[in-house]
Amino acid sequence: MPDRPFHVLFLCTGNSARSILAEGLLTRLGGARFRAFSAGSRPAGAVQPLAAEWLAARGVDPSPLRSKSWDELAGAGAPPIDLVVTVCDAAASEACPVWPGAPLTAHWGLPDPAAAVGDDATRRRAFAYVGEALERRLAALVRLPVESADRAELELAVRRLADG
Repeated sequence: MPDRPFHVLFLCTGNSARSILAEGLLTRLGGARFRAFSAGSRPAGAVQPLAAEWLAARGVDPSPLRSKSWDELAGAGAPPIDLVVTVCDAAASEACPVWPGAPLTAHWGLPDPAAAVGDDATRRRAFAYVGEALERRLAALVRLPVESADRAELELAVRRLADG
């Protein structure tokens, strides 16, 4: 693997909730070994306020996070991506851009907490459910030997984290 932080891109349709949660959490959990990015195929243009609230409650500063198109990270001058993780079913079935360097891929499908209906407590529970699932998966990801693992073994290990 590269002699730099391991770059992980989280993709979702709107890039306002799940992928934002994943980017913020990996930034905190991954330390200097990982660098997190997120993007969407049809970005909402803003971070979901409950996603920002959930991250802030866990010590993650949400202010640098923003909803953006995956085109920003697929073009010339974009950072190289080592792993692309789709976190919503729509993004997994959509045509993704060709990523330079043939990154590893995984799908960690999770329900969209931004689509939750009900009162504030119900909506907050939806964000907590998704955030906690991502936190477990990302805690396991940062324990993987990304610097030295065989590419095929690493991809399989990352894909298996979807079950956690």
